Amino acid sequence: MKLFKRKGNLISMHPAHILVMGFGSLILLGTFLFMLPIATYEEGRGLSFIDALFEATSAVCVTGLAVVDTGTTFTLFGEIVLLCLIQIGGWGFMTTGIFMFIILGKKIGLKERLLLQDSLNVFSLAGVVQLVKRIILITFIVEIVGAITLAVRWSFEMPIGKAIYYGVFHSVSAFNNAGFGLEPDSLSRWVGDPTVNIVITLLFITGGIGFTVILDIFHKKSFRKLSLHSKVALWMSLILNIVGFLVILGTEYNNPATIGNFGLGDKLWASYFQGVVPRTAGFNSIDITQMTISSQVFMMALMFIGASSGSTGGGIKVTTFAIIIFAFWTVITNRNDVNIFKRRISWQLVNKALSIVVAANIFIFMIFFLLTYTEDAEMSKILFETISAFATVGLSAGLTYDLSPAGRILITIMMFIGRLGPLTMAFALLNTRKEAKVRYAEEKILIG
Repeated sequence: MKLFKRKGNLISMHPAHILVMGFGSLILLGTFLFMLPIATYEEGRGLSFIDALFEATSAVCVTGLAVVDTGTTFTLFGEIVLLCLIQIGGWGFMTTGIFMFIILGKKIGLKERLLLQDSLNVFSLAGVVQLVKRIILITFIVEIVGAITLAVRWSFEMPIGKAIYYGVFHSVSAFNNAGFGLEPDSLSRWVGDPTVNIVITLLFITGGIGFTVILDIFHKKSFRKLSLHSKVALWMSLILNIVGFLVILGTEYNNPATIGNFGLGDKLWASYFQGVVPRTAGFNSIDITQMTISSQVFMMALMFIGASSGSTGGGIKVTTFAIIIFAFWTVITNRNDVNIFKRRISWQLVNKALSIVVAANIFIFMIFFLLTYTEDAEMSKILFETISAFATVGLSAGLTYDLSPAGRILITIMMFIGRLGPLTMAFALLNTRKEAKVRYAEEKILIG
């Protein structure tokens, strides 16, 4: 495996390696800051190295899993560090780097543009710098509106200064699909509150559909004129959100430990919130550990699918899932082409989608297998935590706080892989792109 490629007098790195090192450096910086005594309320020392590494990784990878309670553990300094890591992690370190270049007036060369294209997962190199400017603008506008709305709502039950801070923190955390909250029970206090439910879900749904889709909607203003990517992302997100709401409502309706004793209104709000949150953010308005096993299994599926490509969410992505489903339909109906919205999808793209799913399952199985060795817990809880970490969702079935040091390292690795993407991680580990000099004779094998 070659980490560097020499071109004349220049040494260039593979884009996957640059992404790994960029996110890794940011995580290490966050780890160091969390270890400072001023980062936590505990006098004389900050977090231990493993806990600091876990929290920094969770923030940079916009996951939301935590081994300490955010509101009672971190000082204002620690929470601001956490918020900055979430914001940079949500943008991606390349987007943040280009943003700093723009502020400082530095020239952005071809290499930086190529890395940015790879980081943002966009089709064309043209206009990537302009895309960064729009991403930053969209982020600030949406987060400010969300923060103001939440601050006004919370000002009725807490001091205005605290309400503003809560609004800003939860708005940034929600839009970047991080799921960090300042209350020990996340958003359970507001389980039936329409304002909190609507604003928080709109924030993480908007962040989860992707910046390219948002810009496409803004420019086209008509669903018919949208790109195929935007149409698939929007339709699949809508379908999964509706199905998620209905399934959680059905499986939890009579569960007294969650929503069974609620009135109809609170049941609907809780089911809606918990039905849409698994694909993107790690907030919860009911106790995940008390949900039925059916609900938890379904939530694992939603987490695995995840958000949209080019968004702040994780998972294999809704577009990848859609391509796999349509390809499956093409095969069983004995057709030649994969068609979506009267457009043909190349089999090369189908193969890439299949590769993402295979790579994701391999990484999940490896970490899950190791966790069954290091942790004394139910298999369902271990699998739930593993998928949540991979999909950078941040929902927990109650295992995270009790993870062993080895388990915390394994979940940290899983979050890192999930944020980079399974295929990017595979490229970084292997980097074996070579053109074959020999093409062998074709032969068939039996499958199925």
